[in-house]
Amino acid sequence: MSKKGRILVAMSGGIDSTVAAVMLAEEGYEVVGVTMKTWDYQNSGGGKKETGCCSLDSINDARTIAVQNGIHHLILDIRDEFGDFVIDNFIEEYLAGRTPNPCVLCNTHIKWEALLKRANQLDCEFIATGHYAQLRTENGRHVISRGLDHHKDQSYVLWGLSQESLSRTRFPLGGFHKTEIKQMAIDRGYTELAKKSESYEICFVPDNDYRGFLKRKVDGLEERVDGGLFVNREGKVLGKHKGYPFYTVGQRKGLEIALGEPMFVLEIIPETNTVVLGKETELQRNGMWVRNINMQKFETILNPMESLTKVRYKDAGTHATITQEGNRMKVDFYSHVKGIAPGQSAVFYDGDDVIGGGWIQSSFE
Repeated sequence: MSKKGRILVAMSGGIDSTVAAVMLAEEGYEVVGVTMKTWDYQNSGGGKKETGCCSLDSINDARTIAVQNGIHHLILDIRDEFGDFVIDNFIEEYLAGRTPNPCVLCNTHIKWEALLKRANQLDCEFIATGHYAQLRTENGRHVISRGLDHHKDQSYVLWGLSQESLSRTRFPLGGFHKTEIKQMAIDRGYTELAKKSESYEICFVPDNDYRGFLKRKVDGLEERVDGGLFVNREGKVLGKHKGYPFYTVGQRKGLEIALGEPMFVLEIIPETNTVVLGKETELQRNGMWVRNINMQKFETILNPMESLTKVRYKDAGTHATITQEGNRMKVDFYSHVKGIAPGQSAVFYDGDDVIGGGWIQSSFE
């Protein structure tokens, strides 16, 4: 074993995880690469060619790169665990009128658990991924902070990781910009890999048609929910829709209803198959409740505390006062926030550090 020890690296076949693995090997770690097979796209019934981290091409790319660098490579089949947990939750959330966040759920409950389990079996002290995030220890706590490249920062999807998981995690790319990582790949002879397009789709919905996915996975769904009503906030009927699971809070496109001005989804009421529409200004909210919080920088906060709070991945964040009440967080924004969707993740920041996060339960005016 090398002086630095053995480390298990998640290798998807993409540029980020490849450079992370090669970088750690060059630093003196004994690297073991593992590619996780989470999903067979043909099982979804979609028409698009399988792409992304679970495709055969990506698995082969990861294996080839590992062999070229003398890295032992394994394929970890976690399709059963992934399907039972992540996909079932994805479907259940839409049927409950919420907007799921499957990547966060997968990171928290599937990928890290699977990596650490295999790391224990292979006598690997640490695990590593190609996420753009930084990690340090402060006051006995393991703290995630935003990656140096804020345009690629992925700290938002890592809020659910436990202190135990973080104690054994490394993020080699956190202190670099994406342009630097591409140049590292080119310098090491991976020019084609540097040109490889990145996928931002949900791995089990690579055609990006979640409505079609729901229709294929839930027997008779269309018939059960077709013909529900669009209403305004006063309850006035505006028209009929195709079923509440096919809409999300904040949605404007694809409503297929002409009302003379742009309308947005304000609320989804699954019990009555009702979708509430309104003007963009009606999406504005002053606060929200966040459930099932996981704390990272602090075990508990000194109530109340100021925070920059993000309500979606690409959200720049809004300053707010957060108040912890057990396993929930009350968030009072300093300015209006649009399109707060129950089921999405809310992440709280102290500067660049992740205080913690949770699932959006509800919003209030």
